[in-house]
Amino acid sequence: MSKFDDNDEAIEYYACKYQEKGWSRDLLINAVKLEMHKHQPETNVSNNFAVALPEAQAAYANEVFKDSYCMGFLGVTEPLLELELERRLVEKIRQFLLELGQGFTYIGNQHVLSYNGKDYKVDMLFFHRGLRSLVAVDLKISEFMPEYIGKMNLYLSLLDRLERGKDENPSIGIILCAEKDNVEVELALEGFTKPIGVAEYKLIVPQKELKQLITEEKTLIKK
Repeated sequence: MSKFDDNDEAIEYYACKYQEKGWSRDLLINAVKLEMHKHQPETNVSNNFAVALPEAQAAYANEVFKDSYCMGFLGVTEPLLELELERRLVEKIRQFLLELGQGFTYIGNQHVLSYNGKDYKVDMLFFHRGLRSLVAVDLKISEFMPEYIGKMNLYLSLLDRLERGKDENPSIGIILCAEKDNVEVELALEGFTKPIGVAEYKLIVPQKELKQLITEEKTLIKK
């Protein structure tokens, strides 16, 4: 860490992350090389939009897609199997669309892409009117794993080849995981040219937001 001998804030940042996230030595070395302390939290390292999309569209995509999504409307507090999570989201697709934000149109779940004699299934497929892009969502009940990027890259290649319209922009992929480490995500995305983002989801409403919601409801009742 001699590179930052005169920067106490940088040393403290890497020391905290090393303990908090349980980084391996190699991950710590890569984080230092990437100067991750300079990118937190201003730069969103959970996607590669800046290199995979034109500047204006990349900026718009960063506004559209969140780093974390709340699934409190599902009414569950325990981890679910991926298909069960998907089933519940499909049942409450209106709430899920509201959580995603404005401009999304739902196309379907387990969307089949047939190519070269094989079938590939996208967990959930949307279209965003403003971005004019198909949006593939891959649901994972586990923490983020680097191999998820390759799988999503395949889906996006197939969508662009088979279903993308002539006047549409490149398809975008979002991997929804129970947990992610931004350094690992950034390293996993390196070298991929398809626009891919990784986000966390929360099954329950955070306590702070829940208290605020209850306070607001009480205020409305009194009125």
